[in-house]
Amino acid sequence: MKNSLQAYVPEVKKLFCPDAPMGVSLRLSNASVEELIAKPEERIWLKKFLDDNQLYVFTVNAFPFGPFKGETVKEKVYEPDWTTESRTKYTMNIADILTEVTGPEVEPTIQTAPLAFRPKVTTESYAAQFNENIYKVIAHLMNLEKKTGRRVKLAVEPEPFCFLETIPETVDWFKTKMYSLSAAERISKYSGQPLAEVFSATRRYLGVVLDICHQSVEFEDIGNDIDQLSQAGIPIFKLQEAAALRVDNVTADIVEELKKYTGTIYLSQTTQLRDGVITRFLNLEDAISAWEKDPGPREWRTHFHVPVFLKDLGPFQTTRGGIDDALKVHARTPLSTHLEIETYTWDVLPEHLKTGDITEYVVRELEYVRDELARQVAKLTL
Repeated sequence: MKNSLQAYVPEVKKLFCPDAPMGVSLRLSNASVEELIAKPEERIWLKKFLDDNQLYVFTVNAFPFGPFKGETVKEKVYEPDWTTESRTKYTMNIADILTEVTGPEVEPTIQTAPLAFRPKVTTESYAAQFNENIYKVIAHLMNLEKKTGRRVKLAVEPEPFCFLETIPETVDWFKTKMYSLSAAERISKYSGQPLAEVFSATRRYLGVVLDICHQSVEFEDIGNDIDQLSQAGIPIFKLQEAAALRVDNVTADIVEELKKYTGTIYLSQTTQLRDGVITRFLNLEDAISAWEKDPGPREWRTHFHVPVFLKDLGPFQTTRGGIDDALKVHARTPLSTHLEIETYTWDVLPEHLKTGDITEYVVRELEYVRDELARQVAKLTL
């Protein structure tokens, strides 16, 4: 993490934001977290590096607990899930670190996994355990603010093939499991604070990451997603501008091209729309296999984060339109204080898309979202 911060972030800032502080998102594995907790000098180094370079951490990606590069990740990315003490403690530790390395002008967010890989959740008791651990973290965040004066927020990120996958499922979970009296009583027990404080705390400390890539893969309308979350009073703590791979009409030629995107270290959950019917595949390879057995017209959307500054990828399209739709709503009524771009697949993109270095890619991403948001704001003032 230190190498990435030192090698790339100051250069990105020089090109994109030379004259003002710039926000940084960290991806902290549990190994990094344990080192930061054990070594105060590392926390001091991180805070000084940020201050010296006019940088501030506004969010931490605590979705992957372990390694995320250089080895096969696939469904291991969800382990350990929210039924475990290790996931719970890891998240609490990050909150503690954030109160030290961020300034009082920032209310940082922790992005976390959507509770569990769906195939593992086979009993009500399994689901009840990750609810209980979320209650413990909310209680920890309440007491952390009481102790330090700093608010840290937990943001759950729905994702294909997870327990929280679609926005309707997510809304239902919040309403029935997080906004209930029984949830408030459990949080009150863990925090030692009265119910009157807990009722508001659930929304104060727990919200969602609205990852536009993930919900676009689900064939969801992003504007409708935002409306459902708003109607339910569920805060969007982070609006994540990310685009997925989209194929409007699958053909034999397209399938051959798509094979270049298979065999990556990440899951490539693919959703198919055929004759009005939605079918979900865990990996792009599975969707291709199904097509080869029964070819015919259909649309695919694949959980493969692609550069947001590209409108298409040669023979394919992207779901960048979902980003534009979200920014249109955000320009009219700001949805979140945290906007973040997430593209982590540069190293597994096909060679013909690798046309620059990582610094250039990141700057182009930032420029696209900034300029599109400015364009949407300008339209409102005409």
